[in-house]
Amino acid sequence: MASGGVASPTDRIDSTQYSAEELRAIVEEAEAANRYVAAHAYTARAVNRALELGVRSIEHGNLIDDLSVELFLRHDAFLVPTLVTYWALKEEGREHGLPESSWRKVDEVLGAGMAALERAARGGVKLVYGTDLLGGMHRHQNHEFRLRGEVQPALDVLRSATSGAADLLNLTGEIGTLAPGAYADLLVVDRDPLEDIGVLAEPKHFRHIVQGGTIV
Repeated sequence: MASGGVASPTDRIDSTQYSAEELRAIVEEAEAANRYVAAHAYTARAVNRALELGVRSIEHGNLIDDLSVELFLRHDAFLVPTLVTYWALKEEGREHGLPESSWRKVDEVLGAGMAALERAARGGVKLVYGTDLLGGMHRHQNHEFRLRGEVQPALDVLRSATSGAADLLNLTGEIGTLAPGAYADLLVVDRDPLEDIGVLAEPKHFRHIVQGGTIV
């Protein structure tokens, strides 16, 4: 948690968390175990600080700036926008127990998230698909495809959920690709998602789900 959060009741979005020394120690310990660090962060201040200290993946990043884009590229880091969670929190958050004070924070990051995604995509930042939905709102996870399609080409959105995700997880060539020896998990749809990425947001278009080479 490199910054304050939306759902957390006692910290501001614009706050940073952990000292520089603590963040360095976290990164060093992860590297010692041949792992990497992912950080929750919203503001450019928190994101830039985390990237400079070796964090590899930023989750959210709704309030990044041009320097953030430079740092993502310089450090070969990844951004995982989670746009649908703010859409869902706005729509249903209070029904699922989100406090009023937290619900009001959603507006601060909802519109900014789309602008941040556009800024990152235009700058060549490596983007990965993510949702961060809570509890009963998890059923909306595929709506993230539709939201990203408002800013990105459909092919780029697909890559963020497949080969791009594999790169982040250090599983390049093992998942997220159609290739001999890769895990055979496939989603077969009845329309071309490159023409309409919203196809992936509607289960009615799913014809087959294949896991481990078996239709389930």
